[in-house]
Amino acid sequence: MSEAIKIYCKNLGRYVDVAGGERLTSVAARLRDELGFDAICAYVNNKSEALSFAVYNPKQVEFLPRTSASGARVYFRSLCMMLYKAVTLVCPGAKLSVEHSISRGYYCRLSGAEVTPELILSLRDEMVRLVERNLPFVRNERPTKDVIRIFASQGLDDKVALLETTHELYTTYYTLDGLCDSYYGPLAPSTSYVPVFDLTPYKEGFLLLSFDPCEPSKTPAPVMQEKMYKAFTDYLAFDRIIGVDNVGGLNKEVEKHLGSQLVYLAEALHEKAISRISDEITRRYRDGGARIVLIAGPSSSGKTTTTKRLGVQLMTNLLKPQLISLDNYFVNRDRTPRDETGDYDYESLYALDLKQFNDDLNAILRGEEVELPYYNFELGQRQYRGDKIKLDEGSILLIEGIHGLNPELTSQIEERMKFHIYVSALTTISIDDHNRIPTTDNRLLRRIIRDAKYRAMSPEETIKRWASVRRGEERWIFPYQENADAMFNSSLLFELAVMKDRGETLLRNVPNDVPEYAEAYRLRKFLSYFQSIPADNVPSTSVLREFLGGSSFKY
Repeated sequence: MSEAIKIYCKNLGRYVDVAGGERLTSVAARLRDELGFDAICAYVNNKSEALSFAVYNPKQVEFLPRTSASGARVYFRSLCMMLYKAVTLVCPGAKLSVEHSISRGYYCRLSGAEVTPELILSLRDEMVRLVERNLPFVRNERPTKDVIRIFASQGLDDKVALLETTHELYTTYYTLDGLCDSYYGPLAPSTSYVPVFDLTPYKEGFLLLSFDPCEPSKTPAPVMQEKMYKAFTDYLAFDRIIGVDNVGGLNKEVEKHLGSQLVYLAEALHEKAISRISDEITRRYRDGGARIVLIAGPSSSGKTTTTKRLGVQLMTNLLKPQLISLDNYFVNRDRTPRDETGDYDYESLYALDLKQFNDDLNAILRGEEVELPYYNFELGQRQYRGDKIKLDEGSILLIEGIHGLNPELTSQIEERMKFHIYVSALTTISIDDHNRIPTTDNRLLRRIIRDAKYRAMSPEETIKRWASVRRGEERWIFPYQENADAMFNSSLLFELAVMKDRGETLLRNVPNDVPEYAEAYRLRKFLSYFQSIPADNVPSTSVLREFLGGSSFKY
């Protein structure tokens, strides 16, 4: 009989005896009543692991439900492999691409098969049967050259390209009923752990719906997001034209020393998009509207640089932009609302002095000279430093801040006088066809790098704060996305390759005895797939310079 080992169960706050070599699956089952939930994965010494993890030494273990951030990722990855299996059974030879998050689901395409309601229903039924069969997701590890042969035999050229350019000696992959696939994190123990899902037609493809975080026994009801869909697909089309839509393809370009060419192409696409928005604003301005341009978006979306670049384009159209930052209208810290955890809720609309903002805005539109406030973040107080603004003939007001699309922000301003722009880093490049890159990961990496450089904030602190930021975005920003007159995708095809070195260095500084280590380790793993592009290739006007430093704009 195996010698007993003690693990510290963080959920229960006590030590638990386990047999040497026992898997966390059986430990979680034994502790189910005390845990109060069905675990889908666990943090082992603050690192995300599958429940198939076998314990041979003392560990700290925290079991996680599917409703946790890590649990939801495990759940989604497992759904993706089930969908891939269903595709091979229902329409052999078709190629599955799991692309971006939209409409409360994940947009998927099939090439080599006509996507019809009947086909989608057949895929769903096959996935239901997989759940009923309770098939295991089996973790394997073999020499990379052997895994490349396996993936090549299954027609997974995108995964082959990735493995050929990461140059790892061994590769981890999963099998499901004889089918092989790879994911950059653990999967559930078996298909019965992922019973809640749906497939529904959407545009040229379909949505894969996971469980609703607010009601985990159901899937969320999809909502149409026409403007968001177009913003994604426009950039996907660009990626495909230049032949780089996954990390393997990007790495191959870097190995051919073509990284700088990709930088120039992606930056040119940005400039063209901003120019088009500028032309539309100018047209409306000359028709008697669009005196105020409101630029909104979530954290680290590049709103500030986008606003400044838009100002340059408007000047070429013979308009005179004047800038206001909503951040300067924060209420004093002692009046800042708190979120459900008791932390200051800077994402709340009511963290702003709405009355003062609207009073100033109306005075400016009447042609009056107004002294603008300045918010001292160190003191947590609004101050005045003699910064004045007055609109002249041909002037246009650019207002940047996360709440720009919320109608309540400018409720006193006539609608035709406003033009709304939504900025977000809508990441279109994927790790491979079955592993999308979440937009939130892209933005979090930007914020970690910026906070360390400009705000003397450690990666650990930024990660700790991120959950609160995301809750605020879900409540105060994302519901108003479709109010935009224009959407600007601030992501850059090459940016994760540029951020790789600096990001990995910062993330290594997160100590492994803090909860934030799990997220830092996950992001490091994610960045490890990229080959580096030197930051020197990035122009000084790039959105990315807002985070890396070296911008020619003054912030």
